[in-house]
Amino acid sequence: MRDFLLEWFPNNPILAVLVSLIINMIVAISGILPSVFITAGNIAFFGFEMGLLVSIAGEAAGTIVSFVLYRKGLIKLSPKIKKSKSKLLLKLKNTAGAEAIFLVLALRIFPFIPSGAVTLAAAFSKMGLLSFCVASTLGKIPSLLIEAYSVDQVLSLKSEWQITIILLIILTSIYFFMRKMKQ
Repeated sequence: MRDFLLEWFPNNPILAVLVSLIINMIVAISGILPSVFITAGNIAFFGFEMGLLVSIAGEAAGTIVSFVLYRKGLIKLSPKIKKSKSKLLLKLKNTAGAEAIFLVLALRIFPFIPSGAVTLAAAFSKMGLLSFCVASTLGKIPSLLIEAYSVDQVLSLKSEWQITIILLIILTSIYFFMRKMKQ
């Protein structure tokens, strides 16, 4: 995998970082695409430590951009937040200050709450951009550590196992996406 990536970015790691950041922003704006494949590419290309740092930076950049876009242009989606069944998301929408920071931290750490939903709720809250950025990034670090470690372990497997795992992730993602669309 690393050799394939090196063919694309042979002598320009700065370009690779920029591409990773841009892809992370697109994934964050979409609100539904998983970032695990970006983390995998970062780990494969840069190695574990640097790949993790690039993934953290990409996640931070993606949440900042999506927060600003949601706040500026997607106010029309406010009724969807009101229909949310998550009490924490509804609470976040109506909070500010330290309480909002702690809610974002908690919601980012929980793996079951979609990142896009947290960003959307925070964008509609009274929370400031700087508070959101700090809380979101700090909250995302534990899950990114687990994700990066898992990806690193998968990358050390034989190719057949890697392909099997990737296919399972893709099929599972498609299943949940289709299920969500039916709802």
